[in-house]
Amino acid sequence: MTIATPTKLTINWVNTLFFIGLHFGALFALLPSNFSWQAVGVAVFLYWVTGGLGVTLGFHRLVTHRSFQTPKWLEYFLVFCGTLACQGGPIEWVGTHRAHHLYSDTEPDPHDSNKGFWWSHIGWLIYRRPIELDLARFTKDIAGDPVYQFLEKNMIFIQIALGVVLLLLGGWSFVVWGIFVRVVFVYHCTWLVNSATHKFGYRSHESGDRSTNCWWVALLVFGEGWHNNHHAFQYSARHGLEWWEVDLTWMTICLLQALGLAKNVKLAEK
Repeated sequence: MTIATPTKLTINWVNTLFFIGLHFGALFALLPSNFSWQAVGVAVFLYWVTGGLGVTLGFHRLVTHRSFQTPKWLEYFLVFCGTLACQGGPIEWVGTHRAHHLYSDTEPDPHDSNKGFWWSHIGWLIYRRPIELDLARFTKDIAGDPVYQFLEKNMIFIQIALGVVLLLLGGWSFVVWGIFVRVVFVYHCTWLVNSATHKFGYRSHESGDRSTNCWWVALLVFGEGWHNNHHAFQYSARHGLEWWEVDLTWMTICLLQALGLAKNVKLAEK
């Protein structure tokens, strides 16, 4: 069920100030005193852990679409990694994405690309949505899980704890690069799936929306840029369906399968 709200957009100041603070913090990376190759290495590593293992593999392909199964301990680990991306708790993230697929590029879609690149990239997060969705109906399978509930409620505290660990390991440069730069970079990479892959690229399948396959987004987000393929076959663990459509997350799933840690892997029937 959806509940209509007034059409005039109002700013969500909690989100907006949070994003401004993170982007401002990332600017401190420009100070020479905050640069070191070790700090950059920490950022790159955490980009893979949080954006690749966490958001793409865990939040998206495993939990949202259940395109494969893992032991529960591994699912919890991947969801923990996704929580470190600071894109909302796992329950909110999964519910929002499931709603996106149900209503893709129509008015109830949280990041409807018909409203323009800016809206689908970040506008939907800094303005209160014209239509509020009852996300509880999309997350009945995970909403009662105490681990998911803990991660949902403590996303900020978990990020702060990571910041303290990085501070102790490498000082402020590790915090600037490992928290601020990394979080902002993963944000924009993830948001490009909502914006760029509904505008740029090619279409291999009729999916009933504006989703596209965009190679450069796929490289940034571990295979998520093959978005038209994904919208056509939402259940598929593999998004890059052609040999040239490089899908690093699919390769990771294949590795997990070889290790006996992934089963019931679903694939598109082309």
